[in-house]
Amino acid sequence: QVQLVESGGGLVQPGGSLRLSCTASGSSLSIYVMGWYRQAPGKQRELVATITSRGRLNYADSVKGRFTISRDNFKNTVYLQMNSLKPEDTAVYYCNVQYAIGGYWGQGTQVTVSS
Repeated sequence: QVQLVESGGGLVQPGGSLRLSCTASGSSLSIYVMGWYRQAPGKQRELVATITSRGRLNYADSVKGRFTISRDNFKNTVYLQMNSLKPEDTAVYYCNVQYAIGGYWGQGTQVTVSS
């Protein structure tokens, strides 16, 4: 049973920074893609950033230059460093991992950007 444990959300002022982490466990298979998505109230879930097992990156235009995704393949962990946070970044952030057998979601972590 694959499990994803997320951490690092919270309340931050505009212009501040947060770092999210997500660790996958329960499978010995390789993880092809790890990523972060977010869902704001009343909106659909959207892609934030993904990183492949070979290090190929993909970012939403709205976070380019402010967010950085990285992964530690040995620890099966993906990180999202979020800088210069804006109120519009407020959302529940979800971790997603893709194995050959399918994809899995974390439980979500709340990020609130407010003064």
